[in-house]
Amino acid sequence: MKEIKNQLLIQKIESYFFKKNLPLIQTGDTVKLNIKIQEGEKMRLQAYEGIVISKKNNNLNKTITVRRTMQGIGVERSFLIHSPKIETIEIQRSSKVKRSKLYYLRNLGGKATRLKQIFK
Repeated sequence: MKEIKNQLLIQKIESYFFKKNLPLIQTGDTVKLNIKIQEGEKMRLQAYEGIVISKKNNNLNKTITVRRTMQGIGVERSFLIHSPKIETIEIQRSSKVKRSKLYYLRNLGGKATRLKQIFK
């Protein structure tokens, strides 16, 4: 009984931090994230665009891993979806994939990393 009360209390506290206007992000989507970055006393937005190669769902700790290539080098970053540092998330394009984790893209380069696009 005590555990149930604790879980309800945790859910109530977490519900305050959930973002309401998130798009449905799938693995294989090309997304554009606007991230708040603080430089000294100034805040600015920086865009980060790449392919979602994995999703992890755990209530408030929902994360996505986004991969992009910069100057021929693959860069991956994990983002907390409900983080206050993420201003907006836009889905640029959706792709048809048969796997939930696209880790095989790490070993590919150039045109081999293209995914088949889905038009909605």
